[in-house]
Amino acid sequence: MNNRVSVIICAAGKGERAGFGKNKLLVPLFGEPALYHTLKKFNIPEIDEVVVTSSEYDFKEISALCAPFGYKNVLGGSTRTESVKNALECVSGDIVLIHDGARPFLSRELIKDCIESVKTYGSGVCAVRATDTAVYTDGVVTGRLDREKLFLVQTPQGFRTADIKRAYALAGGKSYTDDSAVYGEYISPPHIVEGETKNTKLTYASDFTNGIPALPRTEGRLGFGVDVHAFTEGDGVTLAGVKIPCEKTLLAHSDGDVIIHAVMDALLSAAGLKDIGVYFPDTDEKLRGADSGTMLKEVIALIKEKGYSPKELSISVQAQIPRLSPHVERMLENLSALTGVGKKDIAIAAGTCEGLGFVGEKLGITAYCVAALKED
Repeated sequence: MNNRVSVIICAAGKGERAGFGKNKLLVPLFGEPALYHTLKKFNIPEIDEVVVTSSEYDFKEISALCAPFGYKNVLGGSTRTESVKNALECVSGDIVLIHDGARPFLSRELIKDCIESVKTYGSGVCAVRATDTAVYTDGVVTGRLDREKLFLVQTPQGFRTADIKRAYALAGGKSYTDDSAVYGEYISPPHIVEGETKNTKLTYASDFTNGIPALPRTEGRLGFGVDVHAFTEGDGVTLAGVKIPCEKTLLAHSDGDVIIHAVMDALLSAAGLKDIGVYFPDTDEKLRGADSGTMLKEVIALIKEKGYSPKELSISVQAQIPRLSPHVERMLENLSALTGVGKKDIAIAAGTCEGLGFVGEKLGITAYCVAALKED
């Protein structure tokens, strides 16, 4: 039997519990879209094909992330079950691994273990032992579970492609949160593969800031912001309000000005307000192609309502292309005019990533900002 391996990465959800006002998988994680980290993990010799599901709304942006890897992007459905069924129609491998896009921390070894389990047992479902005591409750404890036999299911989950296709066909219109459940109901009990505790799922906003050092305490208020956008076909980018010729453009709902977006998030953070996705959701058609400078003025108004004004801005922007140094002076002038901060109190450091990673491979641009506020 052939053992060609396909992977389905589920990225069609909204991630509403994270509260970003957009698909959480497109939010920066360590300076790159969260989904990029997951896609990169499957770019290994053991994998022959990757199919990524996305919503119609996110299709262009996710396609831009998939393109450098040669991955196929397909439309998902209104539920995870529908998305997986759609993707299964597109895979050609004898084995298929199904993985949540929101789990970017898995290792290559775990992927290989899952594949080997399918080859040996017909299935391989990653799971970790529960370390806490689990109980049944309706307000009081009504029963306890045997912790020695209790596992927490993760992804990837691997199956013979023909088997999981048949399981989903038999399931009809029923909805499942987990592929091992539909396999177990219609094919056979799935085989467990020892998972990894680090293979956690990005669920809440706090999951995206784990590992980021806390800002130092000062007498003023400090905030941190970051934004990232992928490249698509085009002829220029807008950064800090400056239009710069480039062989690509940034894919975004608004004008894609990553510098201003990072500044906005930093200012909102410093004032104790929510992130820009709450105030300017990318589902708002009125904001399509919107000028980020106009949005920044609205943020200034919001923080003034809290009794603060911008005092200092420290910005780092990473871009392999285009070359930014000739444009920094105009960026400083624009940001000073928009925020009311003097040019001497705004710093912009422009750098590349020496050909490494998301930025270095010319896949997009990332910007960071630390903002200090003063009381009015």
